[in-house]
Amino acid sequence: MSESNTNAASTADQNGAVPGEPVKRDENSRRGNWGNQIEFVLTSVGYAVGLGNVWRFPYLCYRNGGGAFMFPYFIMLVFCGIPLFFLELSFGQFASLGCLGVWKVSPMFKGVGYGMMVVSTYIGIYYNVVICIAFYYFFMSMTNLLPWTYCNNPWNTPDCSGVVGTSRINSSLANATAMAYNLTKRTSPSEEYWKHKVLNISDDIGNFGEVRLPILGCLAVSWVVVFLCLIRGVKSSGKVVYFTATFPYVVLTILFIRGITLDGAIDGIAYYLTPQWQKILDAKVWGDAASQIFYSLGCAWGGLITMASYNKFHNNCYRDSIIISVTNCATSVYAGFVIFSILGFMAHHLGVNVSEVADHGPGLAFVAYPEALTLLPISPLWSLLFFFMLILLGLGTQFCLLETLVTAIVDEIGTDWIMRNKTVVTLGVAIVGFLLGVPLTTQAGIYWLLLMDNYAASFSLVIISCIMCICIMYIYGHRNYFKDVEMMLGFPPPIFFRICWRFVSPVIISFILIFTVIQYKPITYNDYIYPNWSLIIGFCMALSSVICIPIYALYKIFRSEGTTFIERLKNSMKPDRNWGPALMEHRTGRYAPAGALGADGGLEVRALKEEPKEEEKEKLDEISLTIQGSNGSTHNPNPNPMA
Repeated sequence: MSESNTNAASTADQNGAVPGEPVKRDENSRRGNWGNQIEFVLTSVGYAVGLGNVWRFPYLCYRNGGGAFMFPYFIMLVFCGIPLFFLELSFGQFASLGCLGVWKVSPMFKGVGYGMMVVSTYIGIYYNVVICIAFYYFFMSMTNLLPWTYCNNPWNTPDCSGVVGTSRINSSLANATAMAYNLTKRTSPSEEYWKHKVLNISDDIGNFGEVRLPILGCLAVSWVVVFLCLIRGVKSSGKVVYFTATFPYVVLTILFIRGITLDGAIDGIAYYLTPQWQKILDAKVWGDAASQIFYSLGCAWGGLITMASYNKFHNNCYRDSIIISVTNCATSVYAGFVIFSILGFMAHHLGVNVSEVADHGPGLAFVAYPEALTLLPISPLWSLLFFFMLILLGLGTQFCLLETLVTAIVDEIGTDWIMRNKTVVTLGVAIVGFLLGVPLTTQAGIYWLLLMDNYAASFSLVIISCIMCICIMYIYGHRNYFKDVEMMLGFPPPIFFRICWRFVSPVIISFILIFTVIQYKPITYNDYIYPNWSLIIGFCMALSSVICIPIYALYKIFRSEGTTFIERLKNSMKPDRNWGPALMEHRTGRYAPAGALGADGGLEVRALKEEPKEEEKEKLDEISLTIQGSNGSTHNPNPNPMA
């Protein structure tokens, strides 16, 4: 190989180009790109790996059959998670546009993009409140003695009973029975610290009370950190993720090593992993597995499309989707070892079953796990590490949520001024996000936070994802999309992904939706039952993202050309003339300029579905899509080594 070829290959590798592709000026100077492919992968890992991996998956696993849950979990990963992840990455990368701009593929469905923006807005508001509470615990851990260790504080009640100093009782059955009774009735110091000190929780969701100033201050800190990390868009956040996406694994490993050295850790891990194979036949287990995969990967939030839109056009997003998806799920499993080793130690110390101390959600992150940490020597150190890890996990997701909104706004307006002053848009979105989060820092804030978590991003995400699959595969056309992917990557999507995109994944998504509806139960928080009016607000939040789809579709239909409704409908579904790769150097084949300017001054691009086709050519196209090598590249019948 000549020196020039070696340099070209090296440059291609640095640019994230597909091997064998000619090196091009693959830089979108107006919009910007990732500095390199590693920044994109780390950002996407940080986006997908969030708080749910730590506080939801381990609980779901032990509740749904332990190790047996892994089987449906990985089945759903293979047939639903990875295909949807690849679909969204390739969609955003091909057009180099955010969750609004990509719907030039079929303008009638632009409401899906608006729905994604609404979902990201809801999640971004309450997610940063969770991060700010983690900040608060992090700051409160900077002490010689964790404030939730004992029951001698002003906020404690007579029912408080600490675990520090409580030894395991094995002497007699009577003592053990008394111990179990006391533990059932007791209120832990960490729970009282959470309820009475941190939240000073009110008795009803409508009773806002006062703003908790320490939490409000931490919320401001959290939004400032997010803004500073995104001040230059992906150019700055791409550098920050080298730390925020990797250091949580360092902390997880430190906590894991510490955890497995404790008494009772093996019992906790066994409780987490012991298979209960009879549960494999339970539909609820499969529903939980599918839901966890879907929500954990961040599908239909708009973030995946946005992050991929900053890739170089020829970046191998197929490989990236597999790496990121598998990393996300492996992290969930790994986090389970960290959580249950410590909870097993706590259960051993108290002489109770692990199920007595296991919890999920905020109850795990801010009550159960912090209480277990008080039993360790140098407990403030472990507490600092744990909450620092939660902060970083949350920030990785929050970066992408904010960037999704900013990118959608900037792409939609599209003027040179807005492109140059993207920082102003980022600041504006951050300020609005902070102000909307203020009600969640009141004494009723935790009720509203859980309401948003349960309703704002639940079944609406499933509907959005299902409509996106249908639009790309059946409205735009699967053959068109497969050719787009081949044009971008140098090889067509493997046949497995083509089958999943067209048939398997939509069926699984529909199953998740049906499962969600069947399993629906009104939200509660401990013993508090939400009033009906608050549940109505929750459903309104859920519907507010979905309703964007039919509203915009009707708007686009009536704005389209045509004398009859059918003509308007067909025209509204046709790809926009500007649909296709963003850079002229990539607009080849059917995307090549026709040589004339359109009415709006843009380049006229040949309509995708009007391209003349002969029957023989169509058959050859089908064959070329199905014959591929083990590495996913197509076999060229007339290979040219000089190409």
